[in-house]
Amino acid sequence: MSAYTIIVPDGNILARVCGTNDCNLKLIEEFLGLQVFAQGNELSIETDDQALQQQFNFIINRILDEFSVGGSTVTDAEMIQSVLNNGGKGDHEFFSRYSISIPGGVKKVYPRTRGQTLLVQKLRSTDMVFACGPAGSGKTFLCVAEALKLLLTHKVNSIVLTRPVVEAGESLGFLPGDLNEKINPYIRPLYDSMGAILPKETVKRLTDNGIIEVAPLAYMRGRTLNDCAVILDEAQNTTTEQMKMFLTRMGENSKVFITGDPSQIDLPKKITSGLVHALEILRGVEGISIAKLDSGDVVRNELVKKIIRAYENEEK
Repeated sequence: MSAYTIIVPDGNILARVCGTNDCNLKLIEEFLGLQVFAQGNELSIETDDQALQQQFNFIINRILDEFSVGGSTVTDAEMIQSVLNNGGKGDHEFFSRYSISIPGGVKKVYPRTRGQTLLVQKLRSTDMVFACGPAGSGKTFLCVAEALKLLLTHKVNSIVLTRPVVEAGESLGFLPGDLNEKINPYIRPLYDSMGAILPKETVKRLTDNGIIEVAPLAYMRGRTLNDCAVILDEAQNTTTEQMKMFLTRMGENSKVFITGDPSQIDLPKKITSGLVHALEILRGVEGISIAKLDSGDVVRNELVKKIIRAYENEEK
């Protein structure tokens, strides 16, 4: 029986993969049904089964990708368990196929759940995608990752990020600074997503050069957005008029991704959400996809999942 070995150059990351008293390694062993040997800077299994070798390779490399960046809000054990759950038996090729590789990126982006994988599938196959789901379900992060991939593989020439500014009534004049400084607090989650994928100096350079543009939704009126990837975030806070205006800005060779959470609408009660309205009237329109994520797709702290499920149960 031959050994299949993966080299882990970073000793600190290897220690995290193993865990205290090899507790994380035991999770992997239980999942694979095989003993995993850690020696020096190597992890190995003893098997001639190529399917098991591929699965082991997928699992370890996904864990290494996650640990190499940091900034996770879950424990190492939770991260490893998520990888095991969502790269499960027979599924690892499916998840690998829909990973997102960004030239110059700090890591390959993997969808972590089947719902997220189906979202990436739609982002690739459709020019306009509505991604709906609760906080922490990865909808915005995956849309940003796919937009950066399109930009840095020269499929589009620019990225436009926009968001309704509900709290300021779309009037930013009273805020200090230039337009970028005014809108920055609202676009910050999108910048955070980009900063987790690309070096921050790259994001700054692309923004300074106007290749990545940020603008409040009100500034989209009258424009035609050609050769770009456009992301409308927090779309549940658009009015029906704003949503129609935004959707009709789409130009040639453009991708449009709309993200939102219909359960978190901040509009006055008498105003219909543009996202909710669009989901109703555009369902079934050729060229438009709708991806719905739920609490099972949440990849933040496990407690966030429990909170979301509690609110979902109350609404039933």
